[in-house]
Amino acid sequence: MKASLVAVLLSATLAPAETFSPDADGYIRNWLVLAPIAVQEDSGATEIENDLLGGEATIKPKPDDKVNISGKILTWKPHQTSDIFIDFRQAFGAERGEDAAAYAVAYVIADAEMKVRLSVGSNDQCKAWVNGKQIIKFAETRTFDKDTDSGDVTLVKGQNVLVFKVINEKNNWQGSARFIKDGAGVKNLKISLASE
Repeated sequence: MKASLVAVLLSATLAPAETFSPDADGYIRNWLVLAPIAVQEDSGATEIENDLLGGEATIKPKPDDKVNISGKILTWKPHQTSDIFIDFRQAFGAERGEDAAAYAVAYVIADAEMKVRLSVGSNDQCKAWVNGKQIIKFAETRTFDKDTDSGDVTLVKGQNVLVFKVINEKNNWQGSARFIKDGAGVKNLKISLASE
């Protein structure tokens, strides 16, 4: 009896993490999200420069990890979008949907090294990093539109960490991300919510 229980526990710990596919246009629909993080009113252009996590570019959260930000405990939550974008205000903004920041993380698994472009849209300010390197920064207010900013990225074979920070000043609060190659969304990637 004990041996079979040990075997079950071992197989559970060795089982690969669940993975998801980008949608038909390559948009990432599965994320780990930490939100809402209060920021000063109408200060998105300043707050986008502030590292609210102490090492935001290189974070590797797990589902249900807890973070203390200015005395408030927030939890990393798995989130599946219903559209191409994360609607932070609808999903996470019941308590605070304006003058707020969010982080979204996706572990992107590539079968081989590939040169692509990271393409994002946000309402309002955003930054994006891949494997600790800043790829995109937008520091103004705007309404959401897909693919408004992009930057070149080399995805390594295996796991790549995409960190996406989006700040909302007023009204809607959204962000989308995908990888593009030759003008089309890259679909032959896997998305995981668990770090290797």
